[in-house]
Amino acid sequence: MDNKFLTFIKPYLSYIDNGHFYRKPFRWLYTIFAIINLILPLYVFYVAIGNQIFDFPAKFIIVFLLVWIIIAFASWLSFQLWWNRKSKITNTSVEGAEFIATPIFSHLIQTIGEWLGTWVGIVGFGTALLTTIIFGDEGYYLSRQIGFGFLKTGWLFIVLMPVYGFLIIVTTRFLAEQFRALSSIANNTRKN
Repeated sequence: MDNKFLTFIKPYLSYIDNGHFYRKPFRWLYTIFAIINLILPLYVFYVAIGNQIFDFPAKFIIVFLLVWIIIAFASWLSFQLWWNRKSKITNTSVEGAEFIATPIFSHLIQTIGEWLGTWVGIVGFGTALLTTIIFGDEGYYLSRQIGFGFLKTGWLFIVLMPVYGFLIIVTTRFLAEQFRALSSIANNTRKN
């Protein structure tokens, strides 16, 4: 039936079926994550000021500023990661593929893993190193004051944080590749 009344939805369905419906919002999501990573160091500074970090002894202030520099560096790397991956999301699936959402979602899983692993490796290691060397057991208080109470201190965490970061990146990459492989096999099998 070529009745206009019954077929005016075809452009919309085509938009969904060719993958643009999924890719564009994910590009926006990646852009939002990139911008959040740029704003995060300012938010950390704001939280620290709200917790009167500058009323503490000088060594707390100095370590806070050093940790803040590490956070700003990790945030800048994270911004670049999300910004770079934003342009790569458009290449996750080919035109005419039956399975479109799975590769896009697996790309999101991979990117979240890269981002989180980078953060845990850099910020976790740097914070654990600085606070353990300078504060010893008092390092936990600084983590709470800047709003990152989950960051642990101690010699064990100096070693574990980069390992955790690496494992997060590898695990999420593995999962993402498995999802992409399954959808690729399904798309190729359908063609034959």
